[in-house]
Amino acid sequence: MLRQKRFYTNDKLVNHFKQIHEREHKKRLNQIDSARGKRRVNLVAKYSMKMEKYKNAARDILTPKVGYGLADELKRAGFWVKTVSNKPQAADVALRDHMVDVMDKRRAECVVLVSDDSDFVDVLNEAKLRCVKTVVVGDINDGALKRVADAAFCWREILMGKAKKEAVSVVGKWKDRDVLKRLEWTYNPDAEKEYDLNSESDDESEKEFIDGIIDGGDAGSIQKEDIGAWWDLDSDSDASTSQLSE
Repeated sequence: MLRQKRFYTNDKLVNHFKQIHEREHKKRLNQIDSARGKRRVNLVAKYSMKMEKYKNAARDILTPKVGYGLADELKRAGFWVKTVSNKPQAADVALRDHMVDVMDKRRAECVVLVSDDSDFVDVLNEAKLRCVKTVVVGDINDGALKRVADAAFCWREILMGKAKKEAVSVVGKWKDRDVLKRLEWTYNPDAEKEYDLNSESDDESEKEFIDGIIDGGDAGSIQKEDIGAWWDLDSDSDASTSQLSE
C-alpha cells in the first residue's frame, strides 16, 4: 500500500516507490512463484488486493506523463492548459508570450499572475504601458512583482477571504483613477501651435476692423490737425494766459 506522504519533487516520489514498494512487490511475486498447490492459491488470494493497488500506483508514478499528468485534470476542471517541452525556462517563456499575446489582442483588461518569480517584472511593466491592470498572488510579502503590480495578495489573504472583500474597493479605485487621467491636461505641441496661429489671425482681423472704422469716418466732422504733444499744449496755454494778463 502506497503511504499518503508528501513528496516535494517527482524524482523523490519515484525513488521512494522503487526502494520500498517495488521491492515488496518482488518479494510477494517470489513467494507465489516458489509455492505449490494449495499454499500458492492461498498466497494469490492473500496478495491479490495489494498487487492490484501496486499496479495502479505503478501506472500513475512510473509511467512518464507530460506535466506529471496534471494537464488532463486541469482541463476537466475548466482551465486552459498549454503543455511545453521539458527544457529550462520553457514554461516561463511560454507564459510570457501568452500574456503579451493576450494584451496585443486586447482580450483582457486585467491580468492575474500567480507567481513570485521576478523574471515576470518586464511583463508587468509592459502591461502598465498598455493600460492593463495587474494583480499578483504569491507567498513573498514584498517581492519584486508585488512592488510593480497594481494590486497584490498572499495566499493567506485569499484563504481568509480578505482578497475577495478588497476586490470591490480596488476596482473602484482603478475606475476613479482612470476618470482623473482622462480629465488631466496634457501638452500637445501641434495643438498649441495651431491655437497660437488662430489667435494671431483673430488679433489681425480685429485690428483691421478698428482701422476701417476710423478711416471710414466723416471727414467733415473730424479735423485732422497736428495738435502736438501734451507738453506743447501746456506751453500754449501758458502763453495765452500770459498775454491776457498783460
